[in-house]
Amino acid sequence: MVVGLGVCLTARPAEPLAQAPTQEQDSSSTAPRKKKARRATSSARGSEPRPLGEEKALGFVDAHLHLNDVAMALELMEERSIERAVVFWGRNSDNALLAEAARRDPSKFIPFYSVSPERKSYRSAWEARDLSLLDQVDAALSTGVFAGIGELSVTHFPGRGFPEANYGPLHPLSVGLFELAAKHEVPVNVHCEITDLKEMDELLKRFPDVTVIWAHGGYTPCFLAERWIRRHPNLVYELSARTWRHHPRSPEYTIYADEQNVWPQWLALIEAHPTRFVVGTDASLHSMERSLEQVDGVQRLLEQLSPATRQLVAQDNLLRVLRASK
Repeated sequence: MVVGLGVCLTARPAEPLAQAPTQEQDSSSTAPRKKKARRATSSARGSEPRPLGEEKALGFVDAHLHLNDVAMALELMEERSIERAVVFWGRNSDNALLAEAARRDPSKFIPFYSVSPERKSYRSAWEARDLSLLDQVDAALSTGVFAGIGELSVTHFPGRGFPEANYGPLHPLSVGLFELAAKHEVPVNVHCEITDLKEMDELLKRFPDVTVIWAHGGYTPCFLAERWIRRHPNLVYELSARTWRHHPRSPEYTIYADEQNVWPQWLALIEAHPTRFVVGTDASLHSMERSLEQVDGVQRLLEQLSPATRQLVAQDNLLRVLRASK
C-alpha cells in the first residue's frame, strides 16, 4: 500500500478494517455513518471545522509573511484577526522596505533580515563563497531593527518564477549567518528541503543555542517531524504552507486529509508537543483572494486543536522565541 507523506506512520495502530455490507444491507445507508465517523476522529480534543466559507475569527501571529504589498497586508490582518506578522522580503520588496514598514507599524510587522541566495543581488556572493556579505548582516542586526535572520533558503526546489537554490545548510555563508545569530541572540528561519537532512542535522547540533524556525518543517512526513522535534530542542517546527489545502508543488506537502480536516496523526503530534509548533500563511500578497485562502487554512487548523494548544501554536510559542531574542 502506498502511503502519502502527509500521514504519520507511527502515530497510532491501524484501525480494523470495516466489515463489508451484506447483500441485505443497503450500501447507500452506510455512507452517512462512515462520513460521520471520519469527521468524529478528525479532531484532537478541539472543535469540529466549520462549514467551508464561514468566516473565522481565530486570531494568530503569522510566522511567515512575504511583504510584497504593505497595504494588502494590513487589510488582510485586519480582516482575519492576524495580530502581528514576521515579515520577509519577496519579489516586490527588500530589507529596506521591511525596516520602513516596521518603523511605521511596529505593532504589526516584525522584520527578519535576509541575504538568501535566490535573490539575484546575493546569489553571486553565495556562488563565490564571499564572506564579506556577513558584514552587511552584522551591521543590520546591530541596529536592533531586525528580530531575526530569514527566510534563508539554503536548499529550495524550483517553482514558478522561483530559481532553485542548492547550497546546503553547511555552506560557509550559512554557517557564518548562524554565528551572527548566536552573537546577536536572534532566531533563524531556514528553508531546507528534505534532501539535505544530514547537513541540517549537523547545523542544529553545531548551534544548540540558536533557535531554528524550520520553514514548512522541511515538508517532512509526520514521523520525521516527531523524530526531529525530539532530537533537537532548539528546533521550532513551522507549519506555513503545510496548511494550504492544495499545494502547487506536491499534494503530499499539506497536512490536510481533505478540504476541512487535518490528518488525525498531525493533530495528535501537535497536541503531544504543543510548545514546538508555530503557524504562518506563507502569503506573498499578490492576490487578496489567494491570501485569504492561505489564512483560512491556518485558522481551520487552529479550530481543530484543544484550546490550550491553540493558544500556544497560534501566538505564544512564536512570541516567546521573539522575546528571547531581545
